[in-house]
Amino acid sequence: MQIGHLNLYPIKSTQGRQVDEATVEPWGLAGDRRWMVVDTDGFALTARAFPRLLTVTATSLGGDGRLRLEGSHAAPLEVDGGTAREGMSVQVWQSHVEAARPSPEADAWFSELLDRDVRLVWLDDPRRRPVDPQYGHADDRVSFADAYPLLLTTTGSLHQLNDWITENALERGEPAPEPLPMRRFRPNVVVENDEPFAEDDWSRIRLGSVDFRVAKPCDRCVLTTIDPETLHKGKEPLRTLARYRRWDGKVWFGVNIIPDATGTLRVGDPAHIPD
Repeated sequence: MQIGHLNLYPIKSTQGRQVDEATVEPWGLAGDRRWMVVDTDGFALTARAFPRLLTVTATSLGGDGRLRLEGSHAAPLEVDGGTAREGMSVQVWQSHVEAARPSPEADAWFSELLDRDVRLVWLDDPRRRPVDPQYGHADDRVSFADAYPLLLTTTGSLHQLNDWITENALERGEPAPEPLPMRRFRPNVVVENDEPFAEDDWSRIRLGSVDFRVAKPCDRCVLTTIDPETLHKGKEPLRTLARYRRWDGKVWFGVNIIPDATGTLRVGDPAHIPD
């Protein structure tokens, strides 16, 4: 097995970008989900409810917290988290954390996109947000990702899922659909492998020279049903996952992982499951 793709999502729920290498920090990949859009009360806004966030591209300009924002609704805009002079309390699911507000211009840029008053916030100190202690250690930390530092998926599992989707469509008398791309699942790391859902049985994995704990499988939500190109919402993959991958009242694809060390990951690095 090896790393087939690495993805960063600079702003939570906006477009991801593929990279050839990424630095592993204690709270995730460097530059991943350190930014987030919130409403005026500080609640996280995601593409689950606001799919237009998927039309935004954020590109790192180097350094910690400098981005270029691009979207079809407005001219590009540069933001710098290091210029923040005020903060606000924000909420990501059950987590409450202090974040910085660096740019009224960025607030206005996203408010125009979503047609409501919103804020763009930056997690200037990612040591503030702990991982759920039920699945992590007391000193584990996470950025603005939903719950864990990294999400890992495998090509073997995606191939099996697409085969199931095709088989079920043909059973219903429907034409075979186009295979779903991995980007629907928004992973940080894609491992190339052959065995479907082998990750269900992993407790640890070494990627390159960096060791990770497998915290738990990842339960999937309606965001996976939104085509990031067209923003069209369909029934897949949740309909098929519910048939084959449903337990505890949820459907599952991929695993959440927590780093035990820092280092650099590169596409092509080996992926090894310790004995």
